[in-house]
Amino acid sequence: MARIFITGSSTGLGLLAGVQLAERGHSVVLHARDDSRASDALAALPQAETVVVGDLETIAGSVAVATAVNALGRFDALIHNAGVYSGGQRTTPDGVRALFAVNVLAPYVLTSLVTPPERLIYLSSGMHLGAEANLEDTQWQRRGWSDSMAYSESKLHVLLLAFAVARLWPGVKANGVDPGWVPTRMGGQNATDDLLEGCATQVELAAPARHSALSEATGEYFHHMRSRAPDPQSRDSALQDQLLALCARTSGIEFRIQPALLTGDQ
Repeated sequence: MARIFITGSSTGLGLLAGVQLAERGHSVVLHARDDSRASDALAALPQAETVVVGDLETIAGSVAVATAVNALGRFDALIHNAGVYSGGQRTTPDGVRALFAVNVLAPYVLTSLVTPPERLIYLSSGMHLGAEANLEDTQWQRRGWSDSMAYSESKLHVLLLAFAVARLWPGVKANGVDPGWVPTRMGGQNATDDLLEGCATQVELAAPARHSALSEATGEYFHHMRSRAPDPQSRDSALQDQLLALCARTSGIEFRIQPALLTGDQ
C-alpha cells in the first residue's frame, strides 16, 4: 500500500485521482483550501486518511501545508494537482500574481519543504506547447495580461520544475502530466476529453499497478498513459535553474540540491 498526498483535491481531477487510488487500496491524504472544502472532500471520499487544509495562494499557506504534510510522516508520492486559470491576474498578499503563486510557486515550495517522496507528479497542460518561458516577466509587469497565455506559461514553468527535480534529484522519479481538456470546474462543461482518462496517468505514476514504462519513468511528459514530446524549452537546464532561482528569491525558500532521501530527515 502506498501513501499519496494530492494538492487541490477537494473537487475535480484531484478528488477523482484520490478516489481511484483509494479503490486500489492505497492511503490517500487530500488537500483543500479551507475547512468548508475539506468537509466536502471527506464527504466525497470518507476513506481518505485525512485532509490537509491550507491556501496555496500565499507563501505562508504553502509553508503551512508542507509542515502539516511532514507531520503526517513520509509519503510515497505527491501529486501536484492544484491550479487556477481565470482570475489569476489578482495580486496576492505576497505581491505575486495569483496564477503564478498557485500554479508554479506553490509546487516549488512544497517540493522544497516536503520530505521527498519516491514519486513526484506535476500537472502541466498541452497548452504549454508554443508558450515562451518569459522568466524575466512572470508577473506580467511589462505586458498586458492574458489568462490563456499566463496559464500556458505557468504550465511550461511546471515542466521546467518537474524536469529540474528529475535532473537534480536522481533518487526521485519526477514527471509531468497533461491530463487533457476535461470537464472540471476549471475546464468547463464544453471540454472534449474524458474525465477518467484525465486522471489515469497520474494515478498510475503515483502508485504503479505493475512494472511498466510509467513505473520507472523520470523526467518525462505524459498524456493519457503515453510519453509525449514536451516543448523543447522545458529541457533547457539553464532555464530550469533560472526558474529555481526565481522561485527561491520570491519565496525566500532555497531549493535543496541534495535532499535527504528515504529517511524523513529535513
